[in-house]
Amino acid sequence: MARPVWTGVLTFGLVTVPVALYTATQSHDVRFHQLQRGTSDRVRNKRVNERTGREVDFGEIVKGYPVAEGEYVVVEPDELERISPGRSRTIDIAGFVDLADVDPIFFDKTYYLGPKGQEYAKVYALLVQALEHANKAGLAMFAMRGKEYLTAVRSEGGLLELHTMHFADEVRDPRREIDDLPTDVAPTAQEVRTAEELIGMLAVDWDPDEWHDTYEDQVKKLIEDKLAGREIAVSTGAAPEATNVIDLMDALRRSLDSAGKGEPAAEPRKPAGRPAPAAASRSPKATGGRKNTSTKAPATGPATDRKSATGKQQLSRLTKADLYKRATDLDIPHRSTMTRDELQHALEEAGRPRRAAS
Repeated sequence: MARPVWTGVLTFGLVTVPVALYTATQSHDVRFHQLQRGTSDRVRNKRVNERTGREVDFGEIVKGYPVAEGEYVVVEPDELERISPGRSRTIDIAGFVDLADVDPIFFDKTYYLGPKGQEYAKVYALLVQALEHANKAGLAMFAMRGKEYLTAVRSEGGLLELHTMHFADEVRDPRREIDDLPTDVAPTAQEVRTAEELIGMLAVDWDPDEWHDTYEDQVKKLIEDKLAGREIAVSTGAAPEATNVIDLMDALRRSLDSAGKGEPAAEPRKPAGRPAPAAASRSPKATGGRKNTSTKAPATGPATDRKSATGKQQLSRLTKADLYKRATDLDIPHRSTMTRDELQHALEEAGRPRRAAS
């Protein structure tokens, strides 16, 4: 069982329930050690006195707020803790807000909030059900690890979740950050309706298991290849081209047609230097020791066409994650940089009979 990162009490009105806070997410980043180039020597970071060059023990370190060149106001860690003695152990809900009124940009990190003991389960369950039925979140301030947080406590999946939030002055104004936001540009009503239709046709159910970190897969594959002494192929995906405003309606119509058929709107571009799909580089099938010198093209006809159409139809029903898994099984190169349509196209090419060279 995981250890809580914080324990205290949750209060709303005169109701109090002891709770424990648990980290809800974890990173799966591939971790590396720092080494000096050309050696296997570890490189470590140390706390070093800038003036003397000597290492300083953690217990000897205090915090300093700069007020002038070389001048600081020194603050001890326990002094920071003492300025909020009550709040550091209490999540005091000050009010409840509709979840729909909170812009997701304000949410930062998510924690699980559980009861601190079975004897508090009923009070905890009461708040879980009440928040779920009201579709509201409780807003509270509390301090943890020397910092004060604005938080939202909500009900999700039969338990309480606590989201730390950004304060209003921490959210940047997009009008100041982005130079080219549209101002007096207005799409036509027909373009908006067509775009909405396209969005509707491409609507999917949210399933987090269908999405995974393809870059992490590439890093692990890189490590495996280097460990095995294999040549490393660098993936370079096709650079997408911006849609010309003049051709916007045409692009929307072709996208609709593509979504309706479950096919890519156009042949995926293959940049210079990009290898052909895996099927083109496969070795000929063994023929029992006899050399196959036939140049006869594979049979084609209605049966073959029906089989190809059926295969394409089956692929069009798969999610991007399923297509990626099949592409991994076939070792199709550059799969991690492909869009869903490019993955489907590569799989179709991999399963398509090849004509023998004449």
